[in-house]
Amino acid sequence: IPFPMLKDVGNRIADQFKAERTPEVFLLDEHRTVRYRGRIDDQYLVGLARDKVRRRDLAIAIDELLAGKEVSVPKTEALGCHIGRSKETAPTGNITFASHIAGIFNQRCVECHRSGEVAPFELTSYEDVVGWEDTILEVIADNRMPPWFANPKHGQFANDARLSEKEKNLIRTWVKNGMPEGDTSSLPAPPNFVKGWRMPEPDQIIYVRDKPFKVQAEGIVDYQYFSVDPGWDEDKYVVAAEARPDNVPVVHHIIAYVIPPGSDGRKAKDRRMLVGYAPGAIPHILDEGVAMHVPAGSKLVFEMHYTPNGTRQTDRSYIGLRFTDKQNVKKLLRGEATVNTKFEIPPQAKAHPVTAEYRSRRDELLLDMTPHMHLRGKSYRYEAIFPGGKREVLLDVPNYDFNWQLTYKLKQPRLLPKGTRIVCTATFDNSERNPVNPNPNKAVHWGDQSFEEMMIGFFNVVDAAPSEKRTVSQRLP
Repeated sequence: IPFPMLKDVGNRIADQFKAERTPEVFLLDEHRTVRYRGRIDDQYLVGLARDKVRRRDLAIAIDELLAGKEVSVPKTEALGCHIGRSKETAPTGNITFASHIAGIFNQRCVECHRSGEVAPFELTSYEDVVGWEDTILEVIADNRMPPWFANPKHGQFANDARLSEKEKNLIRTWVKNGMPEGDTSSLPAPPNFVKGWRMPEPDQIIYVRDKPFKVQAEGIVDYQYFSVDPGWDEDKYVVAAEARPDNVPVVHHIIAYVIPPGSDGRKAKDRRMLVGYAPGAIPHILDEGVAMHVPAGSKLVFEMHYTPNGTRQTDRSYIGLRFTDKQNVKKLLRGEATVNTKFEIPPQAKAHPVTAEYRSRRDELLLDMTPHMHLRGKSYRYEAIFPGGKREVLLDVPNYDFNWQLTYKLKQPRLLPKGTRIVCTATFDNSERNPVNPNPNKAVHWGDQSFEEMMIGFFNVVDAAPSEKRTVSQRLP
């Protein structure tokens, strides 16, 4: 940071200014009168980020003050984490970090909130947590953390990240009581992670390119596509995969596609998703005996979405893959998708639906679902229509968030008898009500860039064995 800083011990200065958030700006004139307070600019919202700045509030206020004018907008809402203040309340009560809270954080938060991961701060120890309590209370009250967007009325998911009401109440009571640490000897064992990975140790690491990509300081970086030959001269059977950003602050998402021999991957139907990354994404770890088959000679194409953060950066992201031998494979995972590339979203449309459909060609077990849209994405729904005509909502995401590309893994695989149709409905908000809409006055079509749109419903299936069809037949409509 290239300017002097004051360490505000005991939050004395913050208290005088009645500052609540960080960052929160106070602009003073020569008489030490506050002429402007609030945000720096309007790019970041609660849980959202615009593609570019619309109004540079602080810069405008400085220019107006230096010109001897009244500041036209003297106050804006500062958005960010609560300032961690020194506590004057002595800890009390029998709900402690060691006995109650550490276990919740270990199970729900630490996978991302640890050193080297995507979260902006750690929650691995008592010292890490103190000072973040007000922000923690806010994000769990708003259901912003842990990130999870599935409507609980439809489906049960193995990776459901939501805190239970009991867990929320424990955290609230603990904070209210002054956050006692408790007996450290009763701390639960920390989760065991492979250093640098959330998957088992990979057999092969593949970088998106040989040299780092240079990310400009400001503006919009078009999606980048990097083709890589991983040197697979024999068939591969992938049992675990993870995509990892090299430079977390500027990497919004990574999608690694398998391009089969004889294809250039330009058409959406020729791209087979291998693994992806976005905040909140989980590694792709398959059940024992299940693997994804990748033919010999296949290439990889990496789709990279970079978001400049104010200074020039470089990035060389990568994926890790773990393989097994063919004789260990009992079932092959198939990555399927519903895709619609022929749509037009009218200007100012508040809820424009686009549908796409898939029909099962054999008895299959559905394992997971990953909806994908861009900045105008509003909601997404997967619905099964079974051969007898019965309909069932498999996944409903009423508030889609482009910043979180989540995969929803079913707690129990869902049998899709031959002939079952999966109909996906994506709803887009191209109106001014959408705060991250790049241009509400323009019709929108399919395109790779974030200011264009996509309508894809990724999902993974395996063939259903006769015994499995009998086991789950009672759930058939």
